[in-house]
Amino acid sequence: MVLNIVAIILCYLLGSVSFSVLLAKLLKGIDIRQHGSGNAGATNTLRVLGKGPAILVLALDVLKGLAAVWIGKWLGGDSGWLPGLCGIAAIAGHNWPLYFRFRGGKGIATAIGVLASLCFLPALYAGIIAILSIVFTRYVSLGSLIFVVLTPVFLIIMNFSWPIFWTSLVICIFAIWRHRSNITKLVQGRENKLGSGGKGKGGKRVV
Repeated sequence: MVLNIVAIILCYLLGSVSFSVLLAKLLKGIDIRQHGSGNAGATNTLRVLGKGPAILVLALDVLKGLAAVWIGKWLGGDSGWLPGLCGIAAIAGHNWPLYFRFRGGKGIATAIGVLASLCFLPALYAGIIAILSIVFTRYVSLGSLIFVVLTPVFLIIMNFSWPIFWTSLVICIFAIWRHRSNITKLVQGRENKLGSGGKGKGGKRVV
């Protein structure tokens, strides 16, 4: 039990490492949460810093999720729940990072890493549909929501274990909560599209 708690805390601390904040500070000396959409994630990194930094942030955030699940598997032994709980802890850390005054991102890239580790095929199927939606609509937020909503559906269809299903459902709830302003903008037709640029809290894009 103690080892399980240690694993969850460790994964929260790992998730709290906000690569978008660190990279923006390193490259431009700015707080990315004061620019673009104000979100500490890969999409806003793309808007503010460009493709290269965005790809790096995306990869590192996905790796956080992968690492968290494997920490859970390593320390949890035969536990069916600990890998998922560690994944959720990493996403919680990304969304509410201890090191950055609990102002983080929306957790989708980290969720991709978690779900790809726990249930590769359901996450892949949901991801393909999500990517197609982004290609046709250019709404990253819509694709993100489609991914987290469809993954539990595919888990039910494919008869995966309940611990993985409940993990995916909690991740879905997290994502919907973090995207609540995006959902409002989508309904109102005011949501930013991919490639539309990023004027926001700090004004012009940082170059």
